[in-house]
Amino acid sequence: MVYLSRIYTKTGDDGSTALGDGVRVGKDDPRVEAYGEVDELNAVLGLLVALHPDLEEQALIRSIQNDLFDVGADLCTPQPVDETPQQRLRVTAGQVLRLEQAIDRLNEGLQPLTSFVLPGGTTAAAWCHLARTVCRRAERRIVHLMKSARLNEQVLLYVNRLSDLLFVLARYLNGRGTSDTLWQPGQNRT
Repeated sequence: MVYLSRIYTKTGDDGSTALGDGVRVGKDDPRVEAYGEVDELNAVLGLLVALHPDLEEQALIRSIQNDLFDVGADLCTPQPVDETPQQRLRVTAGQVLRLEQAIDRLNEGLQPLTSFVLPGGTTAAAWCHLARTVCRRAERRIVHLMKSARLNEQVLLYVNRLSDLLFVLARYLNGRGTSDTLWQPGQNRT
């Protein structure tokens, strides 16, 4: 359990922040950028649920929001070479598998795709599309971080699967894909 007795500490007033292992880095550090994008994604999903309290897949979204805190905790704590299993909170293959199972379940009854889908449709689907794009940005930041830091590979797998799930969920919330607006290449060329 996390206990926060004070919200402001003034320790970041110099433009630095503490990682999970206590090391201080700049707030523009690639690691901070990566978990900051994950935090933004979580906020977008929070808006989706707040604006659609009767959302059919609300429990799934809430479980993902919880997982995203695990992703953030994993990203903010550097992974030493000698780390032993269960030493730190890390994203697991089981969390990735749960996303894959949700993708398969939601995708099962969707209309087959014949083109790319334009973001939009119902407001819930549009929020999913926005969350998907934020998720892809987080994924790019994680890939960038991986070039200079050792990371738990499950973090990247989780975020990659999550963007796929958000796409499928958007289609699911668009009348199981029947209300998707498909891209028509070159439609407006003269």
